[in-house]
Amino acid sequence: MFKTTVTTACTLLAAALLVGGCSDSAKDTHPQQLLSQRKAVFKQFTGALEPLGLMARERKTWDAAAFKAGALELQRLSTLPWPYFTADGNYPPTRAKPAVWDKPAEFKQAQDNYVAALAGLLTAAERGGAEAGKPAVEQVEKACKACHDSFRNAAPGG
Repeated sequence: MFKTTVTTACTLLAAALLVGGCSDSAKDTHPQQLLSQRKAVFKQFTGALEPLGLMARERKTWDAAAFKAGALELQRLSTLPWPYFTADGNYPPTRAKPAVWDKPAEFKQAQDNYVAALAGLLTAAERGGAEAGKPAVEQVEKACKACHDSFRNAAPGG
């Protein structure tokens, strides 16, 4: 029994290492891991926004408390990725367009637009209803998309 469990565990570990080794995503080799740090924050953005979008589109039951918690989490995260876009943060495998560094005022304006959309989301969360939540979520998503369109390259092959 123990031998079978160990053999199974080793097989699963080997498979995981093999799949990870075959990944086409390049590694962040920068000493400060700026790219990895900002990607981690953006992943948290997605994790907080996605349930709100599902509620706004009626694909998930409306939960005013969860909606408010998600809005507050987005607000908490809203300032975290920007310090990782430093002058030495433009290195492969970044998907950030050169415009992040070439047009800093526009990049800052995109950040401000996102924060403004979040303020509307928080107001909607305070109201507690889907009728206010849906357009507020749409505004946040539009702010995200506008920034991506201007400052982020598409995924390789996508």
